[in-house]
Formats: sequence, C-alpha cells, structure tokens
Amino acid sequence: MTMTDPIEIFRQEAQELLEQLEASLLDLDGASDGRDLVDTVFRALHTIKGSGAMMGYGSVADFTHDFETAFDRVRNGLVPVSPDLIAVSLAAKDHIRALIETPDRVDPAESERILGDLRHVVDGTDVTATAAPDAPDAVTWRVRFRLAKDAMATGTNPLLLLDELRSLGNATVAALTDTIPPLDEMEADDCHLGWDVTLDTAHPKSTIKEVFMFVIDDMELRIERVEETARSPEPTAPVASPVIAPIAAPIASPEADEPRPERDAAKPGMSLRVAAERLDELMDRVGELVIAQARLTQLAAVSADPNVKSVAEELERLTSGLRDTTMGIRMVPIGSLFGRFRRLVHDLSRSLGKRVDLITAGEGTELDKTMIERLAEPVVHLIRNAIDHGLEGPDERADRGKPATGTLRLVARHAGAEVLVSIIDDGRGLDRDRIRAKAEERGLLAPGTEIADGDLFQFLFHPGFSTAREISAVSGRGVGMDVVKRTVEGLHGGIDIATTPGRGTVVTLRLPLTLAIIDGLLVRVGQGRYVIPLSAVEECVALTLADDTRSKGRSFLNIRDDLVPFMRLRDLFMTNLAPDPHQRVVIVASGDFRVGLVVDQIIGSHQTVIKSLSRLHADVETFSGATILGDGTLALILDVAQLVELGRAREERQGARRLEVA
Repeated sequence: MTMTDPIEIFRQEAQELLEQLEASLLDLDGASDGRDLVDTVFRALHTIKGSGAMMGYGSVADFTHDFETAFDRVRNGLVPVSPDLIAVSLAAKDHIRALIETPDRVDPAESERILGDLRHVVDGTDVTATAAPDAPDAVTWRVRFRLAKDAMATGTNPLLLLDELRSLGNATVAALTDTIPPLDEMEADDCHLGWDVTLDTAHPKSTIKEVFMFVIDDMELRIERVEETARSPEPTAPVASPVIAPIAAPIASPEADEPRPERDAAKPGMSLRVAAERLDELMDRVGELVIAQARLTQLAAVSADPNVKSVAEELERLTSGLRDTTMGIRMVPIGSLFGRFRRLVHDLSRSLGKRVDLITAGEGTELDKTMIERLAEPVVHLIRNAIDHGLEGPDERADRGKPATGTLRLVARHAGAEVLVSIIDDGRGLDRDRIRAKAEERGLLAPGTEIADGDLFQFLFHPGFSTAREISAVSGRGVGMDVVKRTVEGLHGGIDIATTPGRGTVVTLRLPLTLAIIDGLLVRVGQGRYVIPLSAVEECVALTLADDTRSKGRSFLNIRDDLVPFMRLRDLFMTNLAPDPHQRVVIVASGDFRVGLVVDQIIGSHQTVIKSLSRLHADVETFSGATILGDGTLALILDVAQLVELGRAREERQGARRLEVA
C-alpha cells in the first residue's frame, strides 16, 4: 500500500475529517452561538459522504447521508442542539470510523440502531425526509457545469452529482452535447458532456455549491438564480440543451466567489503528506551521517592538513543544520495529543455524573512524533484517575463551596531542554495519611520513616497500589499507574506530583524533546566511555582528595552549602583499575533530587545518536541505549533517572543502617 493509493488517501483524509467532526461536536456542546460549528459539522459529513461514494464505500455514504440529513434540520433551526444530540452524534461518528476501518466487522443492525436514536432525538422525525420542493420559500436555480475531461478516470461519477442535486429539490436535467467530438476522435475515458439543471429548492446557494466541493477546482460551474418571470419553459422530453458559450475555467456566479490562486503556485503554509516511515528512515540516515561526521572530526584532529580540518568543520556545520531541520520535521504540536482527550473527558463526565470543564494551554508546544504517540496512554490513565478520584461530584463540590463544575487542565510548556506536561485538577487532592498507611501496609515503607511528600506520592506508581475505597468501571484496581511510570521512564522522562488537600492535584510529566539524537557529555570511567544526557547535567566539579577522604562511607559534596550525595561509577561498573588521581563529579538532576556521578575524565560534549539496546539487555536499567563514537567504538548512554533513584535508595539504606547501629 503506497501513499498514492486512492483508498489509503481516502482513509487518511477521512481520519482528519472525523477528528474535525468530533472536535466541532464537542465545541458545540454548551456553545452559546453554534451556527458556525453546525456548518462545520455539516461540511465534514458532506465531504465524508461524497468521498465514500467515490471510493466505493457505499455503506459509509448511505449512513452519512442520513446523518447529514438529520443535521440539516439542526442547521435550518428545526432541531435545537442538546446533550443527547451531541452524544448520539458522537456515537454516529464512531460508527462511520468503524465502517471505514473495519467494514467487515460492522453489524448492519448497529447502523439502524444509531439512526433510530438520531430520529428519536430530532423529535421522531424521519431523518431521510427532505424539504418539500414546492415549499413556499423555494427558489429556482439554474446550475450549469462541465467536469474536467479526466474526471471519470480519477473516480468522479457525474450521476452521483446529479442525484445529489435531485435530493435538494425538484430538478430538471438536460445534457449539453455540443462538445462531443466525432466518434473516431473520441477518448472513451474522457467526459465530453455538460449538464444544465433547473433546480427548485429551499436550500441556499452555498448548499448547491457544496455538491461540487470535490471537483470544483477543475471544472466549469455557473449557479444563477432564476427569477420567476425569466424562467425558461421546462423541456418535455430529453433534448440537447442550448450550447453554452466557452467559459474560462473556473466560472463563478455573478456574486463572485473569492478568486483562487493558480494551483501550481507555491502557497505560504502549504503542507505535504509524507509517510511516517519515510521520516523515520530519514532520521536514521541523518544519524549515520552524524556518526560519519564525528569520525571525520576525529581524523581531522590528528591531521596536519589544513584542508582536511576545513572540510571537517564545514561538514560539521552542515550536519548540525541538517540534524536540526530533520528533527524539526519530526516535531508535532502537542495540541494534536490534547485534542484526543476532549472526547474522553466528555464521555467520562457523562458516565460518572460529574460536570467537567477541560481547559488546555500550550497546544503549540512541540514534541517528537514518537513521543506524542507513546505519551497518549499514560495521559489517558492520569485523566481517568483525576476525574474519577480527584474531582468531586456536584453535590460534594457544593458542600465544599466549590463550583458544581470541576476543572481539568492540560498544560504544556518548554523548560530548558525538556517539555513539561501537567495534568491539573481542582478536586479533593491526595490523602497523604491514607497513602502512607497503604505503603506501610504493603511493606513499601517502614513505620515512622521520615519521607518527603514528593517521594511518598511516588508509591502511587507501584503495581497494584491503590487507595480507592470503591472500584469503579473507570479505575480503582491499582492498575495503570505503574504503566504510566514505566512508559514515561521509557521516554527518559520523570513524574512529579504535588497536591493541596481540598484544592487539587498537579501531576507533571518531564520529557525530553526527542528520542532520536541528543546532546550528551562524553565521560571516561576506567577504560570505558559513557554518555550522560546533557539536558540532565547541572555542573561539573572536581573531587578533591580531601572530599574523597572525608566521605568515609557517606558520600556527600558541599555544593554552595547544599549537601549533594555522590556515587562512584567505577564501583557501580566494577572497574578494577586504579582510580584517576584527578577525578571529576558530574552533578545531574532528576526532578528535585540531585546526585553526583564520579568519573575519571570528562572528554567533552558529543552529538549522540541513540541506538536501542538488544532484548538481551532490556533489563539493564542503568543504561537507556548506546551510541557509536567517531572511532567506531560503542559508548553506553546512562539513564540518569535510574541512577538518581539508585543513589536515593542507596542513601536511604545507609541511613537505615546508621539508625540500626545507633
């Protein structure tokens, strides 16, 4: 299946239209003036119907036609927008998606059930009913059009266009045969006919024009209102209609549409649809180029030829620019992720009987597309927990003096080389005492142990850990939060939790911008070389002999009157060589906790192309991947979050042993 396959293109475009349809329906729920939104819904349905008919998805076209007709009653002000209408419309939208993606598994009875619900919502009126053609406010229009010669070859069926015009009212159709060539010159695949349609309808001109929305760029079209005194006699038999003078394509009605620029002209903001696999392949090629450039830089460093050094510097500049451009292509606004959760919040609030306003901010913040894809599941779990456990019901909120409608905020922002994604609710907050009791009950925390709130709340991410008093269909079994932690740490990120009892909770995900190429700090420990992600590095300091001697089992550095624990990577990696007399400490941070990593040498910064470890090494938590250095050797990439957690656990064990000795 290639990107030029029309069926695949239809599915992708339908996916975008369905997302637009869902967003408009959710915006329409509670909107004070939803006229534009209703029009947007109607246009999306109309486009899906037409595209489905052209691509052979008859069931999609038929179902969407009835859905569209029902919404036409809303557009004409005959049916008010209500929560029930929004709910059944969202169900109809899901059904259209199923008809497109898995048509073989869709029960035809489901279509009838949803349409039945739709009929019930529009006051029992048959959704297939159309406006009477002889209604008092009907207007007569003359529609004359010619399709592009290759219209039928590209999938356009003129009969479907004529049928759709007939569905708008009473239509009289005559063929225009003046441009039909002699038989020996005729191309069988070309469209040689034109059509002259007299249409009596109560629909506006814009609705007539929407019939041709898929082909309007390549056709000749004239839509004119016919005054009653100027109406031509209707033909009594099929005859060739008068010849229409050649019209410069495209033709608009006298009340001119906006002129369209040339199709081949470059337009600002134009986008190009590219397969995601091609972007991944491009990123792989850029990664290999970065590695080759690093090798050249290393060779140039030992070369006496100034030309080699010049070429190496120029290639490094070009490679850096290409890397940034390629990474920019892969960056996607996080708003594309936030938009998915509006439906989730809508459905959860209805099922739980709670009123919830979803507010988003920072939708333009960009993340690598791979991060966006893998971030969806953990955010879903956090939203479900926030609505089910965090936000109170309307009665409880009223008793606490809060508005009956709870607020859930999704906020994204840049912070240095990280992106922070926060899920904020104004609910009851976390119960610190209950969490501590549960942790002690499960043996995760020794009774009486002093622990900071941020560390205590991390127990929520242990498998099976739950403080919910009741198990609901949404959450409460302690399943899911451990998945959140594993997924975020798999993205080389972290999670912070803050809460105010009675006021709400803030869960913040800290994420790197990309997982493909990072800037790293290359260090040496023994004979091995390792990369520390530069985004986690705060500073580098010397480990003096006095500091090393003074530690005596309690490894702390005094960094500007702040005690920072440090750990020797030489001991961690079981390196038996004698330590370097001029060791360095790299101070790294994960969340609010800092730890020092003792290394033998700091080599310098390094553009790091991340390579995944094999399945054999998947359980090695100290490393998050590997990279290839300029000389062709491997360097392991340190997982800072795991090392910080290891340092924290080691410090807690040392503290517990000191208490036992005392």
